[in-house]
Amino acid sequence: MVPKAATIAVLVNPNYSDAENQLREVEEAAARLGVQLVVVRANAETDFDAAFSTLVQQRSGVLLVCASPFFYSRREQLVVLAARHGIPAMYEQREFALAGGLMSYGTSLADAYRQVGIYVGRILNGAKPTDLPVLQSTKFEFVINLHTARSLGIEVPAGLLSIADDVIE
Repeated sequence: MVPKAATIAVLVNPNYSDAENQLREVEEAAARLGVQLVVVRANAETDFDAAFSTLVQQRSGVLLVCASPFFYSRREQLVVLAARHGIPAMYEQREFALAGGLMSYGTSLADAYRQVGIYVGRILNGAKPTDLPVLQSTKFEFVINLHTARSLGIEVPAGLLSIADDVIE
Protein backbone atom coordinates (compact mmCIF):
# COMPACT_ATOMS: atom_id res chain seq x y z
CA MET A 1 0.00 0.00 0.00
CA VAL A 2 2.93 2.29 0.59
CA PRO A 3 5.49 0.97 -1.91
CA LYS A 4 7.92 3.88 -1.57
CA ALA A 5 8.34 3.51 2.19
CA ALA A 6 12.07 2.95 2.71
CA THR A 7 11.86 2.89 6.50
CA ILE A 8 9.45 0.69 8.38
CA ALA A 9 8.77 1.14 12.07
CA VAL A 10 7.90 -1.85 14.21
CA LEU A 11 6.16 -1.46 17.55
CA VAL A 12 6.88 -4.39 19.82
CA ASN A 13 6.02 -5.14 23.44
CA PRO A 14 9.24 -6.48 25.00
CA ASN A 15 7.23 -8.04 27.84
CA TYR A 16 5.22 -10.23 25.45
CA SER A 17 6.48 -13.82 25.44
CA ASP A 18 6.69 -14.06 21.63
CA ALA A 19 8.19 -10.60 21.07
CA GLU A 20 11.69 -11.79 20.18
CA ASN A 21 10.37 -14.32 17.64
CA GLN A 22 8.18 -11.66 16.04
CA LEU A 23 11.04 -9.20 15.87
CA ARG A 24 13.41 -11.77 14.37
CA GLU A 25 10.89 -12.59 11.61
CA VAL A 26 10.32 -8.91 10.84
CA GLU A 27 14.08 -8.26 10.71
CA GLU A 28 14.55 -11.17 8.28
CA ALA A 29 11.74 -9.89 6.04
CA ALA A 30 13.14 -6.34 6.10
CA ALA A 31 16.58 -7.62 5.10
CA ARG A 32 15.09 -9.56 2.16
CA LEU A 33 13.11 -6.49 1.05
CA GLY A 34 16.04 -4.12 1.50
CA VAL A 35 14.20 -1.71 3.80
CA GLN A 36 15.44 -0.03 6.94
CA LEU A 37 13.78 -1.03 10.19
CA VAL A 38 13.15 1.20 13.19
CA VAL A 39 12.23 -0.83 16.25
CA VAL A 40 10.30 0.93 18.99
CA ARG A 41 9.31 -0.77 22.21
CA ALA A 42 6.40 -0.13 24.52
CA ASN A 43 5.12 -2.09 27.46
CA ALA A 44 3.08 0.61 29.17
CA GLU A 45 0.62 3.24 27.97
CA THR A 46 3.09 5.93 28.97
CA ASP A 47 5.59 4.56 26.41
CA PHE A 48 3.32 5.21 23.40
CA ASP A 49 4.00 8.93 22.94
CA ALA A 50 7.77 8.44 23.05
CA ALA A 51 7.53 5.49 20.65
CA PHE A 52 5.54 7.51 18.11
CA SER A 53 7.88 10.49 18.49
CA THR A 54 10.81 8.22 17.70
CA LEU A 55 9.25 6.77 14.57
CA VAL A 56 8.32 10.26 13.35
CA GLN A 57 11.87 11.51 14.00
CA GLN A 58 13.24 8.51 12.11
CA ARG A 59 10.89 9.34 9.19
CA SER A 60 9.28 5.95 9.18
CA GLY A 61 6.93 5.62 6.24
CA VAL A 62 4.79 2.90 7.77
CA LEU A 63 4.23 1.14 11.08
CA LEU A 64 3.76 -2.53 11.88
CA VAL A 65 2.24 -3.13 15.30
CA CYS A 66 3.27 -6.61 16.46
CA ALA A 67 0.94 -8.98 18.25
CA SER A 68 0.51 -8.39 21.97
CA PRO A 69 -2.49 -8.71 24.28
CA PHE A 70 -1.45 -5.38 25.77
CA PHE A 71 -1.56 -3.66 22.37
CA TYR A 72 -4.90 -5.32 21.64
CA SER A 73 -6.33 -3.89 24.85
CA ARG A 74 -5.07 -0.41 23.84
CA ARG A 75 -6.02 -0.64 20.16
CA GLU A 76 -8.13 2.54 20.12
CA GLN A 77 -5.25 4.56 21.55
CA LEU A 78 -2.75 3.10 19.06
CA VAL A 79 -5.07 3.77 16.11
CA VAL A 80 -5.60 7.38 17.24
CA LEU A 81 -1.84 7.95 17.61
CA ALA A 82 -1.14 6.54 14.15
CA ALA A 83 -3.84 8.79 12.66
CA ARG A 84 -2.61 11.84 14.58
CA HIS A 85 0.91 11.34 13.20
CA GLY A 86 -0.36 10.44 9.71
CA ILE A 87 1.36 7.06 9.75
CA PRO A 88 -0.10 4.15 7.77
CA ALA A 89 -0.17 1.19 10.15
CA MET A 90 -0.85 -2.52 9.94
CA TYR A 91 -2.10 -4.53 12.87
CA GLU A 92 -2.59 -8.18 13.74
CA GLN A 93 -6.34 -8.34 14.43
CA ARG A 94 -9.41 -7.16 12.53
CA GLU A 95 -10.56 -5.20 15.58
CA PHE A 96 -7.78 -2.67 14.94
CA ALA A 97 -9.15 -1.98 11.45
CA LEU A 98 -12.67 -1.79 12.87
CA ALA A 99 -11.36 0.81 15.35
CA GLY A 100 -10.01 2.91 12.46
CA GLY A 101 -6.64 1.32 11.72
CA LEU A 102 -5.57 1.16 8.08
CA MET A 103 -5.35 -2.61 7.74
CA SER A 104 -4.93 -5.84 9.60
CA TYR A 105 -3.79 -9.34 8.84
CA GLY A 106 -3.98 -12.10 11.38
CA THR A 107 -5.75 -15.08 12.82
CA SER A 108 -9.52 -15.06 12.73
CA LEU A 109 -10.55 -14.94 16.37
CA ALA A 110 -14.06 -16.09 15.42
CA ASP A 111 -12.59 -19.22 13.82
CA ALA A 112 -10.33 -19.82 16.83
CA TYR A 113 -13.33 -19.53 19.18
CA ARG A 114 -15.25 -21.96 16.96
CA GLN A 115 -12.38 -24.44 17.30
CA VAL A 116 -12.42 -24.00 21.09
CA GLY A 117 -16.16 -24.77 21.07
CA ILE A 118 -15.55 -27.96 19.10
CA TYR A 119 -12.88 -29.03 21.59
CA VAL A 120 -15.14 -28.30 24.56
CA GLY A 121 -17.92 -30.28 22.89
CA ARG A 122 -15.62 -33.26 22.42
CA ILE A 123 -14.47 -33.10 26.04
CA LEU A 124 -18.05 -32.84 27.30
CA ASN A 125 -18.89 -35.90 25.20
CA GLY A 126 -16.17 -37.91 26.97
CA ALA A 127 -12.97 -37.33 24.99
CA LYS A 128 -9.81 -37.05 27.04
CA PRO A 129 -8.11 -33.66 26.50
CA THR A 130 -4.73 -35.39 26.22
CA ASP A 131 -6.03 -37.48 23.30
CA LEU A 132 -7.10 -34.45 21.27
CA PRO A 133 -4.69 -33.13 18.64
CA VAL A 134 -3.10 -29.72 19.00
CA LEU A 135 -4.37 -27.40 16.29
CA GLN A 136 -3.08 -24.13 14.91
CA SER A 137 -5.22 -21.46 13.39
CA THR A 138 -5.63 -21.97 9.68
CA LYS A 139 -7.95 -19.09 8.89
CA PHE A 140 -6.39 -15.66 8.54
CA GLU A 141 -8.16 -12.41 7.72
CA PHE A 142 -6.95 -9.44 5.70
CA VAL A 143 -9.02 -6.33 6.44
CA ILE A 144 -8.64 -2.90 4.82
CA ASN A 145 -10.21 0.30 6.13
CA LEU A 146 -10.87 2.47 3.06
CA HIS A 147 -12.00 5.43 5.15
CA THR A 148 -8.62 5.49 6.90
CA ALA A 149 -6.78 5.03 3.59
CA ARG A 150 -8.56 8.07 2.16
CA SER A 151 -7.79 10.16 5.25
CA LEU A 152 -4.09 9.26 4.84
CA GLY A 153 -4.19 10.04 1.12
CA ILE A 154 -3.49 6.44 0.17
CA GLU A 155 -5.01 4.91 -2.93
CA VAL A 156 -5.55 1.22 -2.29
CA PRO A 157 -4.55 -0.89 -5.30
CA ALA A 158 -7.38 -2.90 -6.83
CA GLY A 159 -5.33 -6.07 -6.40
CA LEU A 160 -5.26 -5.63 -2.63
CA LEU A 161 -8.96 -4.86 -2.51
CA SER A 162 -9.68 -8.02 -4.44
CA ILE A 163 -7.86 -10.27 -1.96
CA ALA A 164 -9.15 -8.57 1.20
CA ASP A 165 -11.52 -10.63 3.30
CA ASP A 166 -13.26 -7.47 4.43
CA VAL A 167 -13.21 -3.86 3.21
CA ILE A 168 -14.48 -1.23 5.64
CA GLU A 169 -15.95 1.77 3.89
